[in-house]
Parts: sequence; C-alpha cells; structure tokens
Amino acid sequence: MAIRQMLGRSLSSERRSADVPKGHFAVYVGEGEMKRFIIPLSFLNRPSFQDLLSQAEEEFGFNHPMGGLTIPCSEDAFIDIASRLARIR
Repeated sequence: MAIRQMLGRSLSSERRSADVPKGHFAVYVGEGEMKRFIIPLSFLNRPSFQDLLSQAEEEFGFNHPMGGLTIPCSEDAFIDIASRLARIR
C-alpha cells in the first residue's frame, strides 16, 4: 500500500478523536494550512519520528495551535519520513 493511501485515512479537522482507530493517533502537519494524518503508534518508537517530536516540542512546547500534536515540517517531508517508517514495520 502506498504511503499516501495509508495516510489517506487522514481526517478532516471536524472529526472527533473517537474517529482515530485503536493503535493510531492523529498529528497535524504542514506549513500554513495543516493537514491531519492518522499514523500508527509504532512510529513513536522510531528515532526519526522522535526527532520530529523534539522539533515540535522546541517550536510549540505544549501549546499546539491545532489542538492536537502539530509537527513542524512540510507535508512532503512528513510523508517521506512516514513512508520509510511504514516499510520498517
């Protein structure tokens, strides 16, 4: 499955957290207009994703503008990292 299809399950911001499948969580990614992605919890254990979390902490602290975890990188960069992480599974 292509990473865009896997992440294509992303939800509009109007949806509630109850729409996030078990074993997954939502993140907001992008520069300017944010897009919501639903990703597996297993990504949390990966060093490259932990680097993104460190960047988010540096930029936003615990005040995330979208009301959820916001990753400060471009959508393309995030999809590239997520696709590499999905292949590791």
